[in-house]
Amino acid sequence: MSHPSPSRRFLRYLLLLLVVLVAGSLLWRQQQGPVLPVVVASQQLLLQQVVASGEVRSDSLVRIGSELVGVVKSRSVREGDRVAAGDLLLELQDSEQQARVQEATAALQQLITVQRPQAAAVLRNAEQALQQADAELARREALAARDQVAAEQVEATRSAAIAARALHEQAALQLKALAAGGAQEQQASQRLEAARAALARTRITAPVAGVVQTRNVEPGDVVQPGNTLLELAREQSLKIVVPVDEKSIGGLAPGQSALIIADAYPDQVIQAQVSFMAPAVDPTRGTLAVDLELLDTVPFLRQGMTVSASIETGRREAALVLPNDMLFDVEGNSASVLLVRDGLV
Repeated sequence: MSHPSPSRRFLRYLLLLLVVLVAGSLLWRQQQGPVLPVVVASQQLLLQQVVASGEVRSDSLVRIGSELVGVVKSRSVREGDRVAAGDLLLELQDSEQQARVQEATAALQQLITVQRPQAAAVLRNAEQALQQADAELARREALAARDQVAAEQVEATRSAAIAARALHEQAALQLKALAAGGAQEQQASQRLEAARAALARTRITAPVAGVVQTRNVEPGDVVQPGNTLLELAREQSLKIVVPVDEKSIGGLAPGQSALIIADAYPDQVIQAQVSFMAPAVDPTRGTLAVDLELLDTVPFLRQGMTVSASIETGRREAALVLPNDMLFDVEGNSASVLLVRDGLV
């Protein structure tokens, strides 16, 4: 009968030992339970935020038109140009208005330099004629009292005196109408002012400071009253409009602070606050329009830009903070966590 060699017996013992170790390890792991991640809760600032994408819009868009029917002569601005109140935007052809101004100016000048001196001269002549007629009437009446002239001659002289007086009164009225501040000068001045106002309306200027958004005309186009020629976003009237999911509007309120980042300028953080919340939810999108007011002037913002908004709806200065995946049995504002104490859960 042969016996196993020592080397074979060693291998058998070693294999048996490995089996025992593996079985013991498996049994130990089963007794230990699953491996769980562990984090240390810490007190720190906790912010509750609503994050959404929005758009830059103008709270005040000025539509600019023409008061006259005319042809565009020149255009001084284009989209994106920043203008001040009174800056020239468009100019219409003004040859007809210029001619009316020149005509009204000439008429007023003629009244002052020609018609008024002529009326004064006519009045002086009428005064002399009236004095002569009155003197002749007095002389003939004295002669008639002594029966030295016929009554018919006296009546003729009296009629001449009456006519001279009427001419004098007419000349005085004419000079009064032509005098400085008189009726005719006022009418001529009003015609001149109307002509100048019509000429001024051929120059279309910015009513307020702002940024040109759209232009609908070019030189040579015919414009009419009522047509929108340009649109101007009033300066410092930009706002952010954010459509917030209706599930997130419970904590929103006017006055809450917000941080804005434009997609085109990701390194620039803009301060804002909630200024308005729409009274109704958009039923097709399930969102509520929320307006954010900019707290400072931001020169690089343009209407239509896409931005990201973070609205702060809640804050705790010293809260125990844990990752969300550490929580279970979450129901509303309550949840459960596993607490490790002395190495035991």
